Amino acid sequence: MFIAYAVVAGLLALTLTASATFTLQRNEAVAASMRKVEVPDSWMPRLAALKAAGAVGLVAGLWMAPLGAAAAVGVTLYFIGAVVAHLRVKDFELAPAAVLTLVAAAALILRLAA
Repeated sequence: MFIAYAVVAGLLALTLTASATFTLQRNEAVAASMRKVEVPDSWMPRLAALKAAGAVGLVAGLWMAPLGAAAAVGVTLYFIGAVVAHLRVKDFELAPAAVLTLVAAAALILRLAA
């Protein structure tokens, strides 16, 4: 189970790192998606920091299991919030957030099982 966690956590950490970078750079696609779900521009640096912290926590979880589990919980909750934000404004283009919610939940399950 540890190898499965390492693979899932590593890929999720790469995705979170890229997303945090695009969010900090205010990439037009990311900014448009955030505007669509009515996220204020002032929140973008904080959201990027949460994604970056999640990535660091998932990787650190390879050596410190409780930290990896906590990071996976945080990332799962982050993307549940993203799904809820999309649904709140009746934006049904939520597949990326839903998939990342499931991947984060899988990372949590694998970290706990390892």
